[in-house]
Amino acid sequence: MSVHHEPTLYVVATPIGNLQDITLRALEILKTVDAIAAEDTRHTSHLLSHFAIQKKLIAVHEHNEQKSAQILLDRLRAGESIALVTDAGTPGISDPGAIVVDVLREAGVRVVPVPGASAVIAALSASGITANGFVFHGFLPASGSQRRKTLEVLKAYPSTLVFYEAPHRIIECVEDLATVLGGERRITIAREITKTFETFRRCALQDAKIWLESDSNQQRGEFVLLVEAAALVEQADISEDAERILKLLLADLPLKQAVKLATDITGVKKNILYEFALKLKDE
Repeated sequence: MSVHHEPTLYVVATPIGNLQDITLRALEILKTVDAIAAEDTRHTSHLLSHFAIQKKLIAVHEHNEQKSAQILLDRLRAGESIALVTDAGTPGISDPGAIVVDVLREAGVRVVPVPGASAVIAALSASGITANGFVFHGFLPASGSQRRKTLEVLKAYPSTLVFYEAPHRIIECVEDLATVLGGERRITIAREITKTFETFRRCALQDAKIWLESDSNQQRGEFVLLVEAAALVEQADISEDAERILKLLLADLPLKQAVKLATDITGVKKNILYEFALKLKDE
């Protein structure tokens, strides 16, 4: 029996590439629970072996989540505590686990997050994207026609769009992104985050395919794709006064300082003025 006083499902984030990214809290939880529910027991066995942890493993993958949830519920009701992990990152973020958590929460089980690695957050933190807000979609549909339909819905979102993509679909994916969203929109391609061949590439969508095809090695691994937001200036009115003030400030001040002062003076949202200032600078 575990040392945990109340039967609990711990949703434990695991490293997305570098094993040293596991947290001290995650290690403590994995050592003290009664069992570990894992997306791939072989993959998780390697993680546990690295940290000299021996635990009973229960397979939970996308095809057996409902059945697994019942197995876990029975064990939790018997007084056990269990950790839920996936192959990499945080369970339920484009990985199995969300259904299990939903079923157990509905059954009244205590569910506790043990945060850690997440590819989407890691990619955003190192991207240099300054716009506020993002929409995380996860994996786009495998079918080209369905993928394009989905992108049409997302096209006008005034937030950074974030996707996961697999290596065998990366070329056709960036092609569709350029076709539907527009080739001039910028994309940051984050590949193999935290791993040996980690790569970040920022370019126009129309150039992404060319870059990927120029080196077949860049088509390997797991991808996070970050596409800049739809132009905010097209969706927001900037008065002539606000535009004039911003231009005057840009003539004598660095961009960020000019935007901050223009925001204070005009009351227009900072991210709208920032996007407009970038366009003025490009022009």
